[in-house]
Amino acid sequence: MVSISARFALPRLAALLLLASSVAGAATLEPFVASYDAYREGKLAGSATMKVTQLADQDRWQVDLGVRGTHGLARLSGIHIQQSTLFDTPGDQFRPLSQATTQSALFTGKKVVGLYDWRALSAQWNGDLKKNRRAPIALEAGDMSSLLLNLAVIRDAEPGKQLHYRVVDFGKVRNYEYSVAAETEIVAVDDLSYDAMRVSRTNGGNDEMIFWVARGVPTPIRILQREDGQDKLDLRLIEYQGVP
Repeated sequence: MVSISARFALPRLAALLLLASSVAGAATLEPFVASYDAYREGKLAGSATMKVTQLADQDRWQVDLGVRGTHGLARLSGIHIQQSTLFDTPGDQFRPLSQATTQSALFTGKKVVGLYDWRALSAQWNGDLKKNRRAPIALEAGDMSSLLLNLAVIRDAEPGKQLHYRVVDFGKVRNYEYSVAAETEIVAVDDLSYDAMRVSRTNGGNDEMIFWVARGVPTPIRILQREDGQDKLDLRLIEYQGVP
């Protein structure tokens, strides 16, 4: 997520908020809904909601992300992004089954849909994306979508640990590496303070991503994106609650 303006492109949006969905240190996935304020270069620009739900058949889950511009240019541009991933949980994996994304702004709109065929070990995307992104991609065990990346990161995060993941999404393959700080730190959000683990991406080049997770809280406390050493987007948790 780079900006809540006309350049608020979904892939980076996903790269930031995609890390918000489970309980740090918890062994089981639990439904929840969380709300964030989004600040662009220190100014309030929009709001975001992350939701994880368990479907009626009990074997499948869905994670949803919604972002809307509510202040300044983001509001005037009518920015609205909605993304969802349907997945199951064989063993200890979070395995994507399908993915859908819609992105709208003033006078524009885009939609992309992806399907993961685990029998054929192939994934493919259709919709408003480049032609070379529509070709089938070979799947490997453990592959995830962007929205599922956070589930694995928060599940696996331990002080001092190195994390490695492969993401297949939007017609391409990306490798993500993260480092968890050896010591926890106090993170203040509004009137509350949390003892949180800092998790930083280490292979993003000049595009840094840092997020903080606290045990017992089902979503990151704060998510920060930096470019060339400068803060660009800062997501701050407003509230969260479990979903029956």
